[in-house]
Amino acid sequence: MNVLEEWTALVCRELGVDPERVDRKAVLDLTRDVAHGVTRPAAPLTAYLVGLAQGTGTAPQDAVERLSAMARNWEQATTETMKDA
Repeated sequence: MNVLEEWTALVCRELGVDPERVDRKAVLDLTRDVAHGVTRPAAPLTAYLVGLAQGTGTAPQDAVERLSAMARNWEQATTETMKDA
């Protein structure tokens, strides 16, 4: 078991989360996309917000994929938004 796996297991136990429900790869991919596409501080905030949304049952199944796509297209989206203003 590597450090990330051990940390995940310990945090899940501490928080009462079933570790089988944690898709580490998806979360890490999301935070990478946000950190590189938007800004680094947005990465942990985004992961936290996804967790909050999923915890309240409001996040769609594809939330992580949709947010990753938004982050990868951030520059284009902000350019288009600025043109509309």
